Amino acid sequence: MCEDHRDGAGPARRALFVTGAAAALTLGSVTFANGAARAGGGHATRTVRGTLPPGSPDFVYLPVEVPSGVREIRVSYTYDRPSVPAGTPGNALDIGIFDERGTDLGGRGFRGWSGGARTEFFLRADEATPGYLPGPVREGTWHIALGPYTVAPQGLTYEVTITLTYGEPGAAAKPVYPPERAKGRGRAWYRGDCHLHSWFSDGRRTPAEIGALARAAGLDFVNTSEHNTHAGHAHWADVAGDDLLVLLGEEVTTRNGHLVALGTDPGTFVDWRYRARDNRFGRFARQIRRAGGLVVPAHPHATCIGCNWKFGFGEADAVEVWNGPWTPDDEVALADWDGMLVAAVREGRDWIPAMGSSDAHRDPDAVGHPQTVVLADDLTRRAIQEGIRAGRSYVAESKNVTLAFTASGGRGRHAGVGERLEVDRDDPVTVRLEVSGAPRCTVRLVTDQGVLYTSSPLPVAGSGVVEWRTTASYAAYVRAEVRHETAAGPVPGALAAFTNPIFLGRR
Repeated sequence: MCEDHRDGAGPARRALFVTGAAAALTLGSVTFANGAARAGGGHATRTVRGTLPPGSPDFVYLPVEVPSGVREIRVSYTYDRPSVPAGTPGNALDIGIFDERGTDLGGRGFRGWSGGARTEFFLRADEATPGYLPGPVREGTWHIALGPYTVAPQGLTYEVTITLTYGEPGAAAKPVYPPERAKGRGRAWYRGDCHLHSWFSDGRRTPAEIGALARAAGLDFVNTSEHNTHAGHAHWADVAGDDLLVLLGEEVTTRNGHLVALGTDPGTFVDWRYRARDNRFGRFARQIRRAGGLVVPAHPHATCIGCNWKFGFGEADAVEVWNGPWTPDDEVALADWDGMLVAAVREGRDWIPAMGSSDAHRDPDAVGHPQTVVLADDLTRRAIQEGIRAGRSYVAESKNVTLAFTASGGRGRHAGVGERLEVDRDDPVTVRLEVSGAPRCTVRLVTDQGVLYTSSPLPVAGSGVVEWRTTASYAAYVRAEVRHETAAGPVPGALAAFTNPIFLGRR
């Protein structure tokens, strides 16, 4: 049972009830005196204390009755972190807020989320804490959202303090968003990092700092992807420029996996309060696409709590196979994606392209390691998205690595990454990979039958050409991996780059 104690808010209450799905719980309301008579200023504070037991629901809502005449709402919270045995999760409590429009899933009441990155936040008409949306503090029932991410065996004891400041609201600024076009090079290869975090969620860098790092990494585009909030969308216009396209999105961080909403319309909020068993993911995947975005499951085999992707890939436009520095879970994601390619070929259905991003949060996380290199008609939101969706892309560890991957057949026929070479089953096909910036790396050519070619190490200069001959009857697709040397044993080295496939044969 959740215990609930209050200071300055009348008698303690235990009015708990389940709302909507079984994964939410609502506490009794916190009330304040009417603020209309205090329009000249002043503050009022209430504090709520309670304990959440192990097995608590995903979200616990604390209603706050906000009177008229409020200029600002400020919330702070603390919770205990008792010692736990090795291998046992300790306490972790996230926080956010919904305004008087309610907490309905996908509704309009969302006003901000900081997860566990901050211990306090404020909102008012003209300004808000990063991760929260400025706007009027209207009269009605607001809800502080508590998310017990993990609860220790001893339970999670928390304290939430709400302070209202009375007075006239400030003037709200009209949001300005980055343009959907930068000065491109026409049809060309463009480098981007589509999974980044600033101080608008749990990152430590400002948008300006990320922009400078992106330019230094040789990027042409980035996508904003803050955890469960779109509050940063209006803070990237000054970062964008002729040389850098800024796409807007969100990392939809559910308890059953994370999703990058890539290149949505400005101001698009995508809800995250559901699990795979709730059968609600499809609704929000469709919302992302209606808002002009791509649906990209992130780090699907990551080992952090709640990170492993459990919603399936039926709604995915692409999948993030490489996330940050190469690790064993990336190797698993690559193998899993290759299995999906084999199934797509066998069943004659559409395939899902792969991509890679840095997921950079703070120093020493490197922006642009890795980066997705996309063949697009121009440096615009739509053109970049079309290139990613079509799989006309490869992933490289840095701006130093460049690939050119083609397949050619008789009569002058040829195809590039993400394309199909239309040849008969037994027609000879030449696969060619040109590499630069990958010293001492080894090239592997992978097909639906497995790894069918492994090169000698590239020279120290890092450049080389690999050619391999095959037929469509022998290989339904071919993709390339460029790998660093490994110290010992049969385990392959870390990736320096990999491509999406070229398909061989008639449709």
